[in-house]
Amino acid sequence: MSGQMDRRVTLVSGRALPMVGDDIDTDRIMPARFLKAVSFDGLEAHVFEDDRRAARDQGATHPFDDARYQGASVLVAGRNFGCGSSREHAPQGIARWGIRAVVGVSFAEIFFSNATSLGVACVSMAPAEASELARIVERAPETVVAVDLVAHQVQAGPRQWAVSMPAAARQALMAGAWDATTMLTA
Repeated sequence: MSGQMDRRVTLVSGRALPMVGDDIDTDRIMPARFLKAVSFDGLEAHVFEDDRRAARDQGATHPFDDARYQGASVLVAGRNFGCGSSREHAPQGIARWGIRAVVGVSFAEIFFSNATSLGVACVSMAPAEASELARIVERAPETVVAVDLVAHQVQAGPRQWAVSMPAAARQALMAGAWDATTMLTA
């Protein structure tokens, strides 16, 4: 149909935000008290809210509050990112904050499904490589990180790594068929 927005996700490129650590659960990503909202509007302000407050209380800066990572479109995570309860508010908040891709070692299945249904690409890479990517981003936050679904790779400066993603989700993103609701109205 003419006039429709191209919803294909083949390449996400921009600055990255490192969220080092394994088993970061949806309760941390989006605290339960924010699940009462009728819509998802404004959730981006509450991503990792409790962790951010705890960091401030300790005189530290959480990556989501760090000016060096503002405007990031790629999130670098560890193993089992998005585990815990199946709250769709977690990927909604992350997406509304501006994250278009998550690079991690592995993802909780429900988080992965909820994120990809929002057009957020979640790709997996080896643990040592994910740690290296996080270190690069921490040392040089201005580094452009490119998540290329077509080439099955992530690039940061001159470094490249192979990544994987389940074929059906990858194909849906690349075809622009990730949003079932929009497809029903087309």
